[in-house]
Amino acid sequence: MGKLTVPCLALVTDRRLCQTLSLEEAVAQAIEGGANLVQLREKDLPAAELLALAEKLRAVTRGRVLFPVNDRLDVALACAADGVHLPERGLPVGVARRLAGEGFIIGRSVHSVAEGVRAQEEGADYVQVGSIFASRSHPGQSPAGLALLEAVATAVTIPILAVGGITAANVGEVMQAGASGAAVISAVLGTPSPREAARALAEAMAAVAAKARP
Repeated sequence: MGKLTVPCLALVTDRRLCQTLSLEEAVAQAIEGGANLVQLREKDLPAAELLALAEKLRAVTRGRVLFPVNDRLDVALACAADGVHLPERGLPVGVARRLAGEGFIIGRSVHSVAEGVRAQEEGADYVQVGSIFASRSHPGQSPAGLALLEAVATAVTIPILAVGGITAANVGEVMQAGASGAAVISAVLGTPSPREAARALAEAMAAVAAKARP
């Protein structure tokens, strides 16, 4: 797989939100609905269990969508993932690049303009900015709002994924504020039909992107 498809609908995993489906089934449905990146983020799993899950999701995503692993570069390399998503206090981008090589997608979570600029200078392929709206995945974090997104968008040229409380109803706002896409968890996995939820998000993003074309 190559670089991010824009607009990018990134599904971040949380297996505990899946209702009647396994995580693999929910991810497959989300891809069918329009997700074009799946980030494995199951921070409570020990390495061996995380790798086993990563290999299952690698099989679901291979040749279809980008598949980065959150934080765990070792697991990402072991399962032949497409990349790694580094938390704000994770490995430096340069270290990850040196270990993984060129062609490996590296993203970074940022919460300020300075962090976004630094991530770009260090060679990140994209940044994830948030939390934009209130989010139950980060209950103690005050939402940054669209102003942060707009500020980062004017300061960097690499793709920006907005994260935090994003739904089909407000994803248009983050796209208009300069995002290249959105990263979602509960808006897809916390629904009875991940396929339909992803489709609604993807269609809302595509509508804004179409209006922005000259």
